[in-house]
Amino acid sequence: MDAVTNHQFADRTLADIAKTLPGATAVFRKQKLDFCCGGAVSLTDAVAAKGLSLADMEAALAAVAAVTTTEQVPETLDTDALITLIENRFHAVHRRELPELVRLARRVEAVHKDKPTVPQGLAALLGRIEQELDAHMQKEEAILFPLMRRGANPMIAGPISVMAAEHENHGLNLRALEKITNNCEPPEDACTTWRALYAGVRKFVDDVMEHIHLENNVLFPRFTA
Repeated sequence: MDAVTNHQFADRTLADIAKTLPGATAVFRKQKLDFCCGGAVSLTDAVAAKGLSLADMEAALAAVAAVTTTEQVPETLDTDALITLIENRFHAVHRRELPELVRLARRVEAVHKDKPTVPQGLAALLGRIEQELDAHMQKEEAILFPLMRRGANPMIAGPISVMAAEHENHGLNLRALEKITNNCEPPEDACTTWRALYAGVRKFVDDVMEHIHLENNVLFPRFTA
């Protein structure tokens, strides 16, 4: 990899950096920078909006770039392989993990209902997210992904537009999850179940952001460019 130069990342969008530099998404998540639904903004504008240091962000990304090898990244996969990755890494994982998060949330809300820090309504929110996300994934698997696997199709713009719009709603749900869980930070007196719940929610939020990023910024542009 070429040596990293100053301001290599400043004018690039968050989405472009995320899809070409493995490890960049972890840097963005740490600073609460939205690289999926809000990924069209430049790094310079994104850090300015958050009141962050551009120099510090570029240094963090440069450090990631310095240790990144030439291992295969999702952008280099063909469409069928990329879709299979999305189905196995995200669709299957969401379906496996969300029911357990709902169960944990119900337990925490019931056992700690008298505590002011209890995430009241979290189980209901997770249950709604589970239903909406599963319906979304079913539409992708039944309609959009088969069209994509068959190649270019004049009808494909409609399903892509619908899925992208639903991604915006999923993004709002993630913000709601972070708000009700205090950014997934359990109180000092939280029990093990409570801490496990918040750790699971944090992973879920990170996974959905990565999921949306791969579709919005890597997969969909192959058919809308």
